[in-house]
Amino acid sequence: MTLAVRDWPAADRPREKLLAHGPAALTDAELLAVVLGAGGRDAQAVDQGRVLIRTFGDLRRLGAAGVGELRAVAGVGPAQAARLVAVLEIARRHGECVFEPGTPFRGSADVYAHFRERLGGERREHFYAVLLDQKHRKICDVAVSLGSLTASVVHPRDVFGSVVREAAAAVIFVHNHPSGDPTPSPEDIALTRRLREVGDLVGVRVLDHVVIGKGRYVSFVDDGYW
Repeated sequence: MTLAVRDWPAADRPREKLLAHGPAALTDAELLAVVLGAGGRDAQAVDQGRVLIRTFGDLRRLGAAGVGELRAVAGVGPAQAARLVAVLEIARRHGECVFEPGTPFRGSADVYAHFRERLGGERREHFYAVLLDQKHRKICDVAVSLGSLTASVVHPRDVFGSVVREAAAAVIFVHNHPSGDPTPSPEDIALTRRLREVGDLVGVRVLDHVVIGKGRYVSFVDDGYW
């Protein structure tokens, strides 16, 4: 018979372990168990945490899951799914260095810091345009395209339509590679070349294209793809 968590030795209980030794002493599954609470009727919270890690692979990919995906995991109820989504969203916002409207663009590192938590764990490609004014101060982010596991469909009219509406003078492109490897593909290079050509035609300067992977990124300007 499986013991309830409350019947475990105190040193092995996730909550007591955290209070005694700090969060770094807990595994990912044990941290999830603290958030999940007592667990469902048919599963212990620690078992649920282990199942969640096995299902999604790691906390970053778990953080990209929606409530429906979490509830599809056996034993995770609506309240627990809501708690997980809220906690992981807090963590994402804490780890994101916001590139605020009105802030001057200084380099690709600013763009990566702004988007790394939002895009680093996504399982589909997302393509964004960061619009800037004549002094290269940020105006806004524009979500241009949501693609598949391996590619996003981007047409220049979708990109530059937003640029014209916002009267932007310059633009930076950003997209993620769900594989985790940010190395630009031949398609990425061809698309960027085309977008730069269109930008030249409409009088909008393309400053960079940043590709975000898992824990790292590639800048077309900094890494010689220009």
